Amino acid sequence: MRAVLPDLVRALDEDGSVVLATVVGTWGSAPQPAGAAMLRRLDGRVVGSISGGCVEGATYELAEQVQDTGEPVRCRFDVSDDDAIAVGLTCGGTIEVHVERVDVDQRPLWTTVLASVRDGRTTTIVSAPPADGAPPAPRILLEDVALDGVDGWDGDDLARVSVAASAGGGLVRLGHGPTGPDPTSPDPTSPDPTSPDPTSPDPTSPDPTSPDPTSPGREAFVSVLEAAPRLLVYGAVDFAAALCDQVRLLGYRTTVCDARAVFATSERFPSADEVVVDWPHRHLEREVLAGRTDGRTVVCVLTHDEKFDLPLLTLALTRDDLGYVGAMGSARTHHRRVASLADAGVPPERVARLHSPIGLHLGGRTPAETALAIAAEVTASRHGASMQHLRGAQTPIHGRATPAVGHLRPAVPGA
Repeated sequence: MRAVLPDLVRALDEDGSVVLATVVGTWGSAPQPAGAAMLRRLDGRVVGSISGGCVEGATYELAEQVQDTGEPVRCRFDVSDDDAIAVGLTCGGTIEVHVERVDVDQRPLWTTVLASVRDGRTTTIVSAPPADGAPPAPRILLEDVALDGVDGWDGDDLARVSVAASAGGGLVRLGHGPTGPDPTSPDPTSPDPTSPDPTSPDPTSPDPTSPDPTSPGREAFVSVLEAAPRLLVYGAVDFAAALCDQVRLLGYRTTVCDARAVFATSERFPSADEVVVDWPHRHLEREVLAGRTDGRTVVCVLTHDEKFDLPLLTLALTRDDLGYVGAMGSARTHHRRVASLADAGVPPERVARLHSPIGLHLGGRTPAETALAIAAEVTASRHGASMQHLRGAQTPIHGRATPAVGHLRPAVPGA
């Protein structure tokens, strides 16, 4: 969703409406995660992708229909369906797509979303299809509403949505919608053991299996647009420049920091979002105290200088709010570094968190190849992947694997 936001707002400004197709559910080895989005503009242009090419054609046809009728549609493609094979869903799994027309009256909401993403704030968008016999619930930004309810949404539904948002988003059942009661609640059709005649339901009670016209919908889709994860690169070297280039493709916001002002310049690091002149450990301490780090933050130490490395790594390895800490150097440098950290009082279990020598063993040596090796290890670490070849693997490609223990590390920087 994040990638299409600027074009969505632009389309509303220029055309007054646009069709938005969103992946709202995936099962198995689906090609894109829930939240992936594609736009169809009035002139037929397409922005974004929902399946990496598998079902775009079929979704494009649905978007043409939705543009004309204004009525949203939901479609599920499964690898076992003939229709799925026909449109190219040969990668496995199931994908469910919601296609809707977004009109200019929603522009204020989407402008707010775009501004939040650009400012680095996490934003949660909640949308729900209309229930039978009820008006559609308005799309809302969860951070802007109180949990006791807002127009079209009640407090109970917002509580369910909040739980889903804290778990990363996805589909959530709302109250007693057309498909039945909330599956997390006790089954209202079950006999009450305290009733004198459990086989005779109370005729004055509503039918729990019928649609509730007061419900805003049977389910909602919760899309959490997290603030971009951060990459903090310490050491204004050519490897840092290549790494900033590489991780921009992964959506990271990058900072390069070095105490040497002559090297830490924006001209040398044009793809970095920020270049800072400061001692590395002081910069990291300031970022931590300001609350600008979290479990997705990546720290890469590329300085090769113990007077910078040791205080920085001592701080980084004792923090629980950093997702990855890696340091460049040869195998000999790594062993000396481990000994120095132990002498500095860093516990062995904390030292074991250090990815050093940094990166996967890809065999490369150039800055670009080294950046690829580092980015690959960061990605695998973030997803808990095994870092094994997919060829011959017996686990799902997009599943969460068990992290490897003691995987091979390069013997030299950039290997």
